[in-house]
Amino acid sequence: MNSQNKFSLIRPNKFPFFYGYVIVFIGSIGVLASIPGQTVGVSIFTDPVKDALGLSRNQFSTAYMFGTLLSAFFVSKAGVLFDKYGARYVAFFSAFFLAIALLICSYSVAISQSIKGLVVLESWIIPFVVITILFFAIRFFGQGVLTMSSRNMIMMWFDKNRGKVNAVSSITVSLGFSGAPIFISYLIDNYGWEQSWQILAICLVVFSVLVIQLYRNNPEDFGLIPDGALLENKKNKVHQAEKHFTLQQAKKTRAFWAIGLALAYHSFFTTGFTFHVVSVFASQDYSKSQAIAVFLPISIIAIIVSIACNVLSDYIKHIIYLYAMLFAGVIASIGLFFLADSIGVYMLIFGLGVYSGLFAVVNAVTWPRYFGRKHLGAITGKAMSFMVIASAIAPSLFSYCFTTFGSYGYISYITLAFLLFLLIATLSVKNPQEF
Repeated sequence: MNSQNKFSLIRPNKFPFFYGYVIVFIGSIGVLASIPGQTVGVSIFTDPVKDALGLSRNQFSTAYMFGTLLSAFFVSKAGVLFDKYGARYVAFFSAFFLAIALLICSYSVAISQSIKGLVVLESWIIPFVVITILFFAIRFFGQGVLTMSSRNMIMMWFDKNRGKVNAVSSITVSLGFSGAPIFISYLIDNYGWEQSWQILAICLVVFSVLVIQLYRNNPEDFGLIPDGALLENKKNKVHQAEKHFTLQQAKKTRAFWAIGLALAYHSFFTTGFTFHVVSVFASQDYSKSQAIAVFLPISIIAIIVSIACNVLSDYIKHIIYLYAMLFAGVIASIGLFFLADSIGVYMLIFGLGVYSGLFAVVNAVTWPRYFGRKHLGAITGKAMSFMVIASAIAPSLFSYCFTTFGSYGYISYITLAFLLFLLIATLSVKNPQEF
């Protein structure tokens, strides 16, 4: 237990209330801290940074793709580290190195110019390589490791009440993600993109200190059990037997692939849309403020869906959520295709809102519910690699679709075909705990 409290004055087993509620709060903040490495946090920097580096939209999107794809190869390994070392140390180093990466990002133009002078070569390839490496860093430490470790930690501290506490966490996260584009846009407008990244880096350094103080791996380390109470009183509680699947065992189930691919689709569509959101709406004669404003209603719908479905998730079969997610994806895809009409905007907002709300439930609650807690890091790390890969290729596909066909709407042909495939594939999915 001493090693679990190293460098911290906090003693979870001495708290006047169940420490899991502190975990819910700080873990939710941890997911929000990953925003600079999420597409929603990068997308607002797209236009000023690509212009400063002298890159085209396609070149910048391709750099984002390569950097994110590279991070996908390592994020599953981070899941194994989570199982071995716990959320506390994994989250600390991911937050700290994300801050370092953002600080270096703020000097990306100066770094590119220095390299050009050193090699005596004036080429777009140099800033392209520089920003690709930096994209790898912020995507790996932000979208990948910090998000995974924070979310998994919350789920480790609860069992029967996972859905309820995830509802609370999802509200915080959804509100934070919806407000992030507005906040970051404000920073860039008032301080410039370089200083904005530096401000975010400072915030992350401060947060990394909070991680060491408040993050804890699981309740058993402190004589507690999930949902509260002391370990010695465990006999007074009735617990359902839980099977703990290894990653290899999980990969042999249809449920693992169905859930993983459904979550990956959400990453693909939301990343592609968010990364080019200003351009997507500008292509249909909407302003920048109108484009950014869609995140608010999407988040409101996501919060409502997330609260309701998180609470119900403790009582109903999760396969229902999987079907609902895919149908919501169909609505969003059709909405993007008909974005020129107001009905298309409403369909896009509604579809993305419902999908995002269900994503928050399935990505947090379903994994431990289906496969147990013991190897949660390895399993979710692998699933995270699917999402990272999907988010990597999305900006480039969206970009090339627009530059080739003159409209982002044609990407819907690809998304609708994939959703139809997933709908058919999920028909026979069952909870692995039931057999």
